[in-house]
Amino acid sequence: MTTQTMTEPVQKTSRFSVRSVLQNAGIGLALLALILFFSVFTEHFLTPNNITNILTQITINLVLAVGMTFVILIGGIDLSVGSVMAFAAVVAGKAITLPGFGPAEAIALAIVAATLTGVACGMFNGVVSAYWSLPSFIITLGMLNIARGAALHVSDAQTIYSFPYAFEEFGSAMVYGIPVVFLVALFLVFVAWFVLNFTVFGRLLYGIGNNEEAVRLAGHSVFWYKVAAFTICGLTAGIAAIVYMARLNISSPIAGIGFELNAIAAVIIGGTSLAGGRGSVIGTLLGAFIIGVLANGLILIGLSDFMRQMITGIVIIIAVVLDYYRAKYAAK
Repeated sequence: MTTQTMTEPVQKTSRFSVRSVLQNAGIGLALLALILFFSVFTEHFLTPNNITNILTQITINLVLAVGMTFVILIGGIDLSVGSVMAFAAVVAGKAITLPGFGPAEAIALAIVAATLTGVACGMFNGVVSAYWSLPSFIITLGMLNIARGAALHVSDAQTIYSFPYAFEEFGSAMVYGIPVVFLVALFLVFVAWFVLNFTVFGRLLYGIGNNEEAVRLAGHSVFWYKVAAFTICGLTAGIAAIVYMARLNISSPIAGIGFELNAIAAVIIGGTSLAGGRGSVIGTLLGAFIIGVLANGLILIGLSDFMRQMITGIVIIIAVVLDYYRAKYAAK
């Protein structure tokens, strides 16, 4: 009887519900309204080239936001993903330009180097914050500076370039007008959706965000699940580094500045609660699209960078306020 009561939040929060479907539908309607608005007030918004640009531009943010969703679902935050992405890109850039390797071997080595760098940074964040029960905000703020400094040190504050042509070709490849890098991001969304909705691991992440003590008393290791969530976030930062390198054919130690804020914004706009326990990666996908469409449309309208930043900030604040009222409604 007691065990059933403790595990109930774990079972209940990750299943499909009418409320979650309606929430994603509401975000989808907001995205549709933005698309209609910019279609009417700009000339080139719905052209194939511009649609391709939007898909390409949101790819890195979407990859980072997928990992961020796991962390926020457990009630955490990761401020280091932009710097970790830059660090992973620099390490991968060093690996891919090592002499004595063919193009295929160099690319494979770079992918392994970037993902392992991201995983190591994410695992560090998770272990330190979970073991000592410290706010992840502070730990990842420290990692933000560690990773950025490491990126500058490893690269001697220099941009790394001259990658194999096949790598650059992958970054610009298209399938029926859709960028391949966006399809990679979409695949990550699908994997994350499956994990969060159809595995015990995913249900426990929701459970930790809702009632960590109940999950612990039910006999589950909260520590390792928290570490896993941060490790996944680090992994996606490493993948984002590969996408960044393939798109621009460079590795810069100053890449990714502010990317963590865009990733958090996509997750929150997508309906995931900052308090944890509520949200979905599909909402994150829609949130990333809203940010991308908004930025692209405002450029086409002709607004300055300053105005675009102000409007994006207003949208984020509105999303947080809506999350507050959603939480009040859910508590009733």
